[in-house]
Amino acid sequence: MTIHFEEQIAEMERGADEVLLLDDLKKKLRRGTPLHIKAGFDPTAPDLHLGHTVLLNKMRQFQQLGHNVTFLIGDFTGLIGDPTGRNATRPALTPAEIQENARTYSTQVFKILDRERTRIDFNSRWLAPLTAADIVKLAAHYTVARMLERDDFARRYRSGQPISIHEFLYPLAQGYDSVMMRADVELGGTDQKFNLLVGRTLQEAYGQEPQVVLTMPLLEGTDGVNKMSKSLGNYIGVTEDPDSMFGKLMSISDTLMWRYFQLLSFRPLSEIDALRRAAQEGRNPRDIKFELAREITTRFHDAAAAARAQANFIARVSDKAVPQDLPVKVLAVAPQGLRVANLLKEAGLAASTSEGNRKIDEGAVRIDGERVADRALTLKPGLTLVVQVGSKRFARVRLEPQTP
Repeated sequence: MTIHFEEQIAEMERGADEVLLLDDLKKKLRRGTPLHIKAGFDPTAPDLHLGHTVLLNKMRQFQQLGHNVTFLIGDFTGLIGDPTGRNATRPALTPAEIQENARTYSTQVFKILDRERTRIDFNSRWLAPLTAADIVKLAAHYTVARMLERDDFARRYRSGQPISIHEFLYPLAQGYDSVMMRADVELGGTDQKFNLLVGRTLQEAYGQEPQVVLTMPLLEGTDGVNKMSKSLGNYIGVTEDPDSMFGKLMSISDTLMWRYFQLLSFRPLSEIDALRRAAQEGRNPRDIKFELAREITTRFHDAAAAARAQANFIARVSDKAVPQDLPVKVLAVAPQGLRVANLLKEAGLAASTSEGNRKIDEGAVRIDGERVADRALTLKPGLTLVVQVGSKRFARVRLEPQTP
């Protein structure tokens, strides 16, 4: 099926933070030949997590549009250690650690990418043979002043923290990857923007047309604050068992859920917009989150495993602590709905809306087993809910339309 030019552009821009430069991308696409898409991953840990899959999802979109994709494993750059975002020199991994992690990466990526249409390469193939003279020649194409334009380097320089010379070599090595691969487009997180732009500079220095840089947002972890990271413990690994994966996805806040839909879901944007409207009209956010958790768990396991994980989650979290003999309290609700703090007051679970908001901020409020983090959450008439404050206070509430 032929995809219209403007539809290709819209799909490529979906979820992206920046496209540099969009006019260059359009020029490349108008030639009508498949583009060479590159994304590099240093194998610094044995398992990929959902934060990594933001780039993999974008690579998959390019594949579906007919372009050539290379998953580049930075087995050589991993030995240097990426200094991006660091306040101190990153310790380098051993060659044995790099190779072991690289083996696991090369199998995990096919949970998302098309195995038949994906090329896996290793940058040691061209970086390891470089001589000292080659490295000096490469380094001559970039200045120290340009390196110190990078935020983390500049910050460390100003504060007197050491910057090792080998750290300057990392962005040069990453840029040289683009030269050797003759990349048309390089994908990376927003924290990689400087390194990706070095690739453009080096390609021009070596007489090539510069690559387009497409940056993707960094996915927040389950804490909703920090970038997803195994070291912070806020990650969801792609090899986790279905129950753990499903449970972690259900633990994210209702607000963060939409970020996950945008960056992780394969649903059309029109469907995500419809789900958002449904939430605004009173649909329980927990039920919408179920759809997200099922989709992601199915992707890395299968539909049956996702269904079992959902049933297990409901039995384990939603039903276990709820008294079975709760009477139903009927509340008349105006068409515009009732905010959670007001619901807590009307249901007798809080003495005032101020106390209700305080309980929300403390993370003590759950509706149908799901923690409420958003004070502005508004519940519309037509719902029957189990509301919980703390570990022992419950109310079963039915919201009915207010009569004129």
